[in-house]
Amino acid sequence: MKAAVITFPGSNCDRDLAVALERAGAQVTRVWHKDDALPQGTDLVGVPGGFSFGDYLRCGAIAAQSPVAAALRRHADRGGYVLGICNGFQVLTELGLLPGALMRNTGLTFLCKPAVLTVATTDSAFTGGYGRGQRITIPVAHHDGNFQIAPDGLARLQDGDRIAFSYVPAINGSVSDIAGVLSENRRVLGMMPHPERAADPALGGTDGAALFRCLVGGAVNA
Repeated sequence: MKAAVITFPGSNCDRDLAVALERAGAQVTRVWHKDDALPQGTDLVGVPGGFSFGDYLRCGAIAAQSPVAAALRRHADRGGYVLGICNGFQVLTELGLLPGALMRNTGLTFLCKPAVLTVATTDSAFTGGYGRGQRITIPVAHHDGNFQIAPDGLARLQDGDRIAFSYVPAINGSVSDIAGVLSENRRVLGMMPHPERAADPALGGTDGAALFRCLVGGAVNA
């Protein structure tokens, strides 16, 4: 599987994401935000965490206007896989590839700690390596991770089995404790927790490794 990991000014998890994908068996190419095309044959685009463009204006809003954003949109429109983590999730909502918005956390606090998640669906190339209802521990590090969506949008997510992960217990005010959501075609995942920080025993946990193993195999076989 060929993966491309985008780097924006202010990204700080791009190398971590690339390493996690490589360890799962992917061939990874690093892509700069000023590039206007993805490497030929790209199966997956990873949009990493960090503080793209200093989080000025809105988190992810400026990154969504970068030259590479048009290539990312074309990739998603033709059915390619996309994984957005933390700031990457924010970028995907700004691009309109995922619904909802990420707001300031309840209490206006920056959260940096292990978070317990429930795997809400296993029907995706991202979550198929877990069991439905399984609890996993994945670190979070965000100030604007409070996922909000209008009631009709929430109903569509729930009816479509598109909520990927939920927090247990609630940590940041997200509606229905949502930690990650899928696109309608289930090939785009945005999540606030950082699975790349839980993909190696040396990092203190491996609950995120199954996501990368499943994704690499799923993208290859899709």
